[in-house]
Amino acid sequence: MTDEADFAAWQKKVEGTNISSATLLATDYLNHFNEIVMLLEMVPDMPDMIEDCKEWAPKSYQDHFRESAFSDRELAIEAYDHVPTRFRKPFEETIHHLNTIVAHANSQLDSIIAEGNEDQLRETANMVTRSLQRFMDVASGIIHGSAKTMSQDEIDAALAL
Repeated sequence: MTDEADFAAWQKKVEGTNISSATLLATDYLNHFNEIVMLLEMVPDMPDMIEDCKEWAPKSYQDHFRESAFSDRELAIEAYDHVPTRFRKPFEETIHHLNTIVAHANSQLDSIIAEGNEDQLRETANMVTRSLQRFMDVASGIIHGSAKTMSQDEIDAALAL
């Protein structure tokens, strides 16, 4: 089978599921990032939540589904190996940026909490969650077949927290 023929066959396999037939990716993976965004949003009001934030760890797409209750999890795991490079590469780059932001944010917020600067804590947590949301929006777009990604300047600005 050619790559396009393989992709077409997999598109038929995922029809009628919560996996995008446009890309073979599922938005359910973004729940992993929604979790950390919710935790980070709580940090300004409950600084001890930073400990929960620091326990959050990156998880690969396939590992997320291995550990999830997603109804089509086995199909999502298998389909990932057939996601065309034109979607997989920007998707994985976007996920890498999300993971980088979280790691940096946890360290940065932990330091701000130690300093006791509540205003800076709130401002930084808000900036971090907005940046994460921007990258999650890009990831969601890729999952649904959009070729639109962020420019390098936009990426640099979002990562410069």
